Amino acid sequence: MSSFIEQVAECAENAVSLSETRGGDELDYSEASLKLLDEMLVEASEWISEMTPAQVDILVQDFGCYILEVGRRIYGGRYLWHEGREQPVLVVGEPDARIAMLTMDHVRGRLSGDSADAIPFFFAGFAQRAKNPTPGTDVLIV
Repeated sequence: MSSFIEQVAECAENAVSLSETRGGDELDYSEASLKLLDEMLVEASEWISEMTPAQVDILVQDFGCYILEVGRRIYGGRYLWHEGREQPVLVVGEPDARIAMLTMDHVRGRLSGDSADAIPFFFAGFAQRAKNPTPGTDVLIV
């Protein structure tokens, strides 16, 4: 299991490394850094037609894991594997509640240019529930 957790952290670090190559602000695992991540996805969306499917998948994975890692560092929790969506999921609030977040679909949507998938807005919805989980809550934020 620790190798799975290490993989998520490694992918998140890949996103940080990408931000370092841009110059200027860098990703720092803060909630505020998700605005920069969102800007990076918008920039990358201009080049998506020149990327191979494998390159797109790697970007989605790295940026999705970064968002998960921001959530874990702020709210704690643990990573699980979501079989149906074939991606990691962050679960916080246990044992009294289960607030879970999947990120890859939002990253892929934002990378495709969809403004409805704005990452800071998406994360704010998760954060609102993760800050004060209501006992008995069992929700998956997708």
